[in-house]
Amino acid sequence: MIHIAIAEDHVSLSDGLKLFLEQDNDIKVMFTVPSGKEMLLKLERMRPEVILTDISMPEMNGVELCQRIKKEYPRTKVLALSMFENEGAVRDMIDAGVDGYMLKSSPLTELKKAIFTIADGKNYYDNELKFNIKDLKLFSSRKQLLSRSEKEILKLVAQGKTNQEIADFRGTAVSTIIKHRKNMMQKLDLHGKGELLQYAIQEHGHY
Repeated sequence: MIHIAIAEDHVSLSDGLKLFLEQDNDIKVMFTVPSGKEMLLKLERMRPEVILTDISMPEMNGVELCQRIKKEYPRTKVLALSMFENEGAVRDMIDAGVDGYMLKSSPLTELKKAIFTIADGKNYYDNELKFNIKDLKLFSSRKQLLSRSEKEILKLVAQGKTNQEIADFRGTAVSTIIKHRKNMMQKLDLHGKGELLQYAIQEHGHY
């Protein structure tokens, strides 16, 4: 039996999901909560194998919740259940370590399939998503290679700042910024300032 918990701020939806899922004898919904913070409190005492979470919630959103779960309970599987089908939302959840992503508009039978798939240790992404999940996962895995300083510098690159401006902002030498940029390009397999800027804008949406 797969034990599930649901984080969803619309009570009618979480109640409906619970009613549907428990029609299957192999699924047990342990509890439902309306926020990410309440989910973390519950997890101190109860350990479901799979957590369904909305992305947009009060107090703590689904991205933050997924990050915390993967850090504190790495064996727990997380399935995002959201109305957002844009690339940025999916990428944020992938970066957070999500095991699957489903749209609320998809059939409930597909949701059940997603639950069994991620409980088995595999990933599951909604067929209605109109972009390449493999590319997003590669993008995410590359980003994990960067150090904290490099990630901070990347944000400033996305804002169009020069090496001198970044150095002044961080209180360091220009040569240090240049070295960081070279290291980032090597780690991300990028070639030239233009590709680094494009990557930075794609990641942070500034400039």
